Order: sequence, then structure tokens, then C-alpha cells
Amino acid sequence: MKSKIVCYFSASQSDQPIIYRLVKDFDLILNILKADINPQKEGYLVLEVEGPKKQYDAGVKYLKNLGVGVEPLSATVVWHEDLCIQCGACPSFCPTDALNMDRSTMMVSFNNDDCVVCGMCLDCCPTNAIKMLFNIREAV
Repeated sequence: MKSKIVCYFSASQSDQPIIYRLVKDFDLILNILKADINPQKEGYLVLEVEGPKKQYDAGVKYLKNLGVGVEPLSATVVWHEDLCIQCGACPSFCPTDALNMDRSTMMVSFNNDDCVVCGMCLDCCPTNAIKMLFNIREAV
């Protein structure tokens, strides 16, 4: 099983070896996609979690038992056409052609319906016209 989740931490939880326990005790593969901890040590962590369903469910239960808020990730890619300089870099990185260049006009376009939110386009844009927005609530 492979899923992306958002975990919300309180100050008391951020000092615990939670990620270590998910890997060591539940044999899960974790990829940290985004993290933000404020000066009060509250924040969130966006994780891609992979492992057998039984271990995945046990790991999520462990988080919830600690009082960590756990929600499925809801993210989207936004293309700011007004910031785009039509350099054409992003279509070459897009595996689904959500970002596409019309060869007759050499203009880039974006179709959000085709986007799988892989993030491949984010680092190649010289003007940061492409952003990934997470549906993240305020930290607890």
C-alpha cells in the first residue's frame, strides 16, 4: 500500500522519535514531501507512506494513539500563466502532458485534469510560475 498523508503535530509530539518508530517498528518506507514546524514546535509533515496494508494501518493507528492528527493529502498544482515566460522547460518534465507546448505557436498551456501532482515540473521553472498547493489546515 502507498499513500500520501498529512500529519499534524503539537509541541509535545514534535520532540518524540515518531518517524524513527514508523520505520523501525512498522517497517514502513517514508518519503518526507513537505514539513513545517513553527517556533512553538507545532506543525505538519506531508509523508508518502509505503508498506503492507497491515503495517500501514498499524502505523497510522500508532500516530493517532499519540494524538497526531492524520489526514489524506489533498494537493494540486497551480500554473500562474502571468508569471510564465514561455521558455518551454516544464513540458519536457511533465509525464502526463498536463503542461504542454503547442509547437505551432510555441505557447505553453496547462490542463489540471491531466495533472497527477508528481511535482516534476516544480524545479525546472525559472520564474516559479508553477506551485504545488497542499490543502493544509493550521497547525494544532
